[in-house]
Amino acid sequence: MTMILDGTLGITATGSLTGLTTAITAAQGGTGLTSAGTNGNVLKSDGTNWASSTALTSATAQASTSGTSITFTSIPSWVKRITVMFSGVTISSTSPLIIQIGSGSVTTTGYFSQGANGATNANYTAGFGTSDNGTTSAKYGTAVLSLLSANTWTFSSALAEVSAKIGIGAGTSPNLSGALDRVVITTVGGTNTFTAGSINIMYE
Repeated sequence: MTMILDGTLGITATGSLTGLTTAITAAQGGTGLTSAGTNGNVLKSDGTNWASSTALTSATAQASTSGTSITFTSIPSWVKRITVMFSGVTISSTSPLIIQIGSGSVTTTGYFSQGANGATNANYTAGFGTSDNGTTSAKYGTAVLSLLSANTWTFSSALAEVSAKIGIGAGTSPNLSGALDRVVITTVGGTNTFTAGSINIMYE
């Protein structure tokens, strides 16, 4: 084997490359990167390029103190799992809390979902249901959305409802028109308002 050095590329005693100033492309067996990135990051591919990225990406928490919905957009197309986090979330009336997803626009029909609280349960088709009924009690906990196949997502949640029982939910979305890019937290009917707490998402 012949090795040619150009005067800037060296090899250390351990055999690692030093002084690399030109990225080695994927076609050449590299990643296209000139540095390792931030400690704890992972390599992610968009199908063409590699990038150093955090293993988990956290959005900016939104105060759920007003309005009829909380929306997170610009979710990358490579995402396979999303965790929705609730802290002290309350609503103005007893309409059940639901989670909707979408690609380009929010999808409001075609879900197969059930929510339960104790021994009772209810079906939901307008979104993923987090309980069998609505309550104005503060809600704490998480919901997890996981990509099943193509653009279909599954859902499960467990929310502690202060002064009530634990609400749980599970279900499957309709097949979206494209890659998921948004998550919306709202209520059945979409008319009740948020009055307290905060909501955030993490994705990977």
